[in-house]
Amino acid sequence: MKIMKWVIYFFYNIYDCLSEKWEFVCGAFRYLYGVKGQSGFGSSSTADQVVESFSSSFSTSFRLTAIITGATSGIGEETARVLAKRGVRVVMPARDMKKAGEVKERILKESPEALLILMELDLSSFSSIQSFCSKFLQLSLPLNILINNAGKFCRRLEHTTESFEMTFGTNYLGHYLLTKFLLKKLIETASETEIEGRIINVTSVIHRWATIEGFVFDDLLNPKNYNGTRAYAQSKLANLMHAKELTAQLRSPHLQERRANVTVNSVHPGIVKTGIIRDHRGLITGIFLGSDIFCCSEVP
Repeated sequence: MKIMKWVIYFFYNIYDCLSEKWEFVCGAFRYLYGVKGQSGFGSSSTADQVVESFSSSFSTSFRLTAIITGATSGIGEETARVLAKRGVRVVMPARDMKKAGEVKERILKESPEALLILMELDLSSFSSIQSFCSKFLQLSLPLNILINNAGKFCRRLEHTTESFEMTFGTNYLGHYLLTKFLLKKLIETASETEIEGRIINVTSVIHRWATIEGFVFDDLLNPKNYNGTRAYAQSKLANLMHAKELTAQLRSPHLQERRANVTVNSVHPGIVKTGIIRDHRGLITGIFLGSDIFCCSEVP
């Protein structure tokens, strides 16, 4: 009887593993061939097409305000472009202010009426995050949308200002702290305007690579055992878990009394070739990341 149970368990795990891998392969081909998903969009869809289909969301007389991290390249820049084009006030936090200025010029060339605010922010520094949030709140602007898009991949062990591993510190800890400092403003704006607030964490399906062993921090702090892909996967898993936990907290009775009309979403962006691929080269990443299946924009 015990042998039979072991055999059943063994084959069940093989089936489960193969099913997940088959699902992944099918998803990859859907991305590559532009097959539309449940949303009605596929990898061949443009940002303008997506925004156009939700044009009613921008038909309010109230000017929406969005903060987009990593808006100086890749997904972040494109998101800033299309939202600004639709009349959204876009706050662009950036470490490289010169690069941010160049992006602003490109957006204004296409949309002269766009309202863009550039502010300095280094997500690998807690003090910089606190300073950015303090300065933003002093502007007394509403905040409807927070898009935690910026990301970092390190081939070798690097540390943040507070001595955390750079990839995890930037991708997760930095965005966690940013969201924590701005959450009250998001809730207040949603309550005052009766417009649902949005927090969006840009993640990646590569988070699945971290679920086998769970979070492994000791190896990430050892230069000899450091694995950049594992570090990146763990940071993306943490982003996903952050979204799930924050959703649960916003649904709690305490925050519902404050009319916390804010939703939290995590998203894998699909096939988009962005700056992070320059930092992420190897056999596996050459096949998958180089094929644009996994992506995230680079911290400006």
